[in-house]
Order: sequence, then C-alpha cells, then structure tokens
Amino acid sequence: MTTRTTGIPPAPAGERRTWLRDHSELGVCVLLSVLGALVLTDALTMDVDITQRGPVGPKTVPVVVGAGLLVIAALLAVDVLRGGRGEAEGGEDVDLSEPADWRTVLLLTGVFLGSAVLIEPAGFPVAGALLFWGAAFALGSRRTDRDPLIAAVLSLTTYVVFNNLLGVPLPGGPLMGVL
Repeated sequence: MTTRTTGIPPAPAGERRTWLRDHSELGVCVLLSVLGALVLTDALTMDVDITQRGPVGPKTVPVVVGAGLLVIAALLAVDVLRGGRGEAEGGEDVDLSEPADWRTVLLLTGVFLGSAVLIEPAGFPVAGALLFWGAAFALGSRRTDRDPLIAAVLSLTTYVVFNNLLGVPLPGGPLMGVL
C-alpha cells in the first residue's frame, strides 16, 4: 500500500515510535515555544504609560525573555532535527531505586508555608531569616552557631536591596521603624 501523494509506502507503527523516541527533545522545543509566545503576548498587551517609566519600562525584560525563549526553541529544534541528542548526566549519583526522602520534603514544605504565613505579621526580614535557616536545617545543616547568623544577614540584605534600592515594597513588620 502506498500513499497517494508521494508513492512512498507508509512507515510502520514501530518506526514512527522510534522516530518520536529519537526526537523526544522536540517536546521541550514545543514547551519553550509556548512559554515564549505566552510571555511575549502578556508583555505586549501590558498597559504602561511610557512617560512615567522612562525609555526602559516594565515591558523590556518580558519581551527580551519571551524572544529569547523563542530563539532557543528554534535553535534546539534545528539541532534535534539535524541529529543532535542531549547527553545523560554523568555526575549524578542519584539512586532511583531508593525511596524519596519525605522527611526533607515535608520539612521544606512546612518551612515555606510557615514563612508565607509569617511574612505579613512578622515582616520579611524575620520570615525570610526563618525561611533560610529552616531550609538549611531541612537540607542537613546542623551548624546552630553559624546558620541563624547567615540567615539573618541574607534576609536583611535581601530586604534592603529590594525595599530600598529597587523600590519593591516588602513588609517590614515590627522592624519597619528600625530598618
């Protein structure tokens, strides 16, 4: 049996599955293309008064990111169709036969949710410090002399950079007058 337009017999189902398996990275290209189109559409339909923001406004970064996603998707698709293949991670030492470490997952989830609840009443510096310290503890750090200090410095630095330098208002909580 041949196809009407080309006269070439159709590929058996097994060959089609092999082609899809060999070119599975095209799924990543499709995902990147959809994300790029979504970001560009959202950025280009954003209402912004350009006189308030100056020449570089809030549309600039999303447009650059969206265009970059589309370019990367196209370059990856060309590479895959030319026979390029992704390499498996050589340095990974994950044993997939072992069960997941649910204790760590639950600790991280609790720390994240706790900081989300505390950010309004306690402020970002306190909630952020607890988030950083809790994440370090959940991931195995047991340096109680050093970790809280690093978490506090990281959180305060983040607060000052975003709130004072970038103009992104973060809740200060009880420390609002001090900072």
